[in-house]
Amino acid sequence: MISALQRLLDRHVDQGTIPGAVASLGHELKPVGVGSAEPGGPPIRTDAIFRIQSMTKPITAVAALRLVEQGAIALDEPIERWMPELADRRVLTHPTASLSDTVAAVRPITLRHLLTNQSGYGVIATESPLQAALHDAGLAPSNEPADRGADAWLAAVSKLPLAHQPGEGWRYHLSYQLLGILLGRITEATTAEVLRREIFDVVGMPDTGFRVPDSESHRLVPAFRRTPDGLQLVEAAGSGFHTGPAPFDESHAELVSTLADYHAFARALVDGKLLSAQTLAQLTTDQVDASAKTPDSFYPGFWDGTGWSYGVQITTEGPYQGRIGWSGGFGTDFFIDPDGTISILMINVEMDEQIMMLLDELQHIRNGMPLPTHPGD
Repeated sequence: MISALQRLLDRHVDQGTIPGAVASLGHELKPVGVGSAEPGGPPIRTDAIFRIQSMTKPITAVAALRLVEQGAIALDEPIERWMPELADRRVLTHPTASLSDTVAAVRPITLRHLLTNQSGYGVIATESPLQAALHDAGLAPSNEPADRGADAWLAAVSKLPLAHQPGEGWRYHLSYQLLGILLGRITEATTAEVLRREIFDVVGMPDTGFRVPDSESHRLVPAFRRTPDGLQLVEAAGSGFHTGPAPFDESHAELVSTLADYHAFARALVDGKLLSAQTLAQLTTDQVDASAKTPDSFYPGFWDGTGWSYGVQITTEGPYQGRIGWSGGFGTDFFIDPDGTISILMINVEMDEQIMMLLDELQHIRNGMPLPTHPGD
């Protein structure tokens, strides 16, 4: 698998899909580095620090589940105890209804609703007043860094109605920003301290966090977006949102990490070092009812053979059945197979069709299958 992984990444560097990558595929960490962190740069470091974006979600979910196991909160406990801003929610009569066409929520938002992206807040894929309102308020999910503190962000969110009744639909992303804030409020600590105590120090993730220390900023890779003219620099190497002092409470923000750190997290999850067997069984089981998997909940085809648990996507049928994992907005990706095989890919180009093609091919390598053909091949 390692030689096949090397060939795959080399090919995508040669094709210009990515300038470089670091990755590992197998039960243990076996770092593979190809290309460079930026076009024309030196060879990429296997200990490079990457913006992992939505690969933050599994980490946040596991931290919350550990708090459940400690008795700090229950899965079905209303979160308004700690987040009074979210009490007495109004819900659109239909996801595309006008913002004033609402009814009262029939139940409060719970921790389970956040973990399963069923709070009623999230990506609105269909053109609608709520979609426009999220955009106008600067709340629409994107790869742009947080632009305000957690309390200000929550205040803006709380002004908007829910797209659906809590627990009766699925909308991606915003539930996990709420979850990040909730972690700190439950424990009366900063979210960074909670993640350090519950995850990073437990499994050994010294380079994961919201901030990159000044002494290590030289390891932070740049971030790129593909344009018709080539790769456009989004954030330069060693700089950007994650460097320097925190500008505000970043509890709702996303993390940076390394190949080794994220592999340590995945390995600890597999080995039962983070969660009890009972909780881990829940995390590796689809937690979303079929009625919530509507075509308008995310992009077309998302629910084909797929479920969602606590912070991870679950493959429910086909050759990868039982696989859990997720990706980040700058192309990072991980998955864990039922036999304990772990795949981690760290790249720094914003997700697009070419990156999705690379991730699709990576899935096939793990199963020893012929690579899929794509239009234009």
